[in-house]
Amino acid sequence: MAKWKRLIIGTIGAASTAALLASGSAQERRSQSRTVFSGKLPALDGQRLEATIVEVTYPPGGANPAHRHPCPVIGYVLEGALRMQVKGQPERIFKPGETFIETPSDVHVVSANASQEAPARFLAYFVCDRATPLSVPVTIAEKR
Repeated sequence: MAKWKRLIIGTIGAASTAALLASGSAQERRSQSRTVFSGKLPALDGQRLEATIVEVTYPPGGANPAHRHPCPVIGYVLEGALRMQVKGQPERIFKPGETFIETPSDVHVVSANASQEAPARFLAYFVCDRATPLSVPVTIAEKR
């Protein structure tokens, strides 16, 4: 009997160890999360909300002309570095994992790749409460 007890106890111990190792592996494969942006949005008509996500890629040295967005937009940088400036604020560089927000009243005067050698890529999350173009050019007067 003692031999069988040792065999059973040894088998249970091995199975327990294997289960612990397997659960450790499973934990290593679990997703991780972090809040990258949290902020208030302007008042929107909640009955007609629509979310759009646009992937934007700037080639090396690429840029867009001054513009505005009729809806709030949250940007999340995936790769490269972006030079961004909203009228009345200092120019900033955003790198992978960083976010920025623009409200409908903001004039985006600088929107460019900060690198002349590598592309830059980001996601733009739009939350709109009406059918509208997502980006609108601004006049010369609005840039000033």
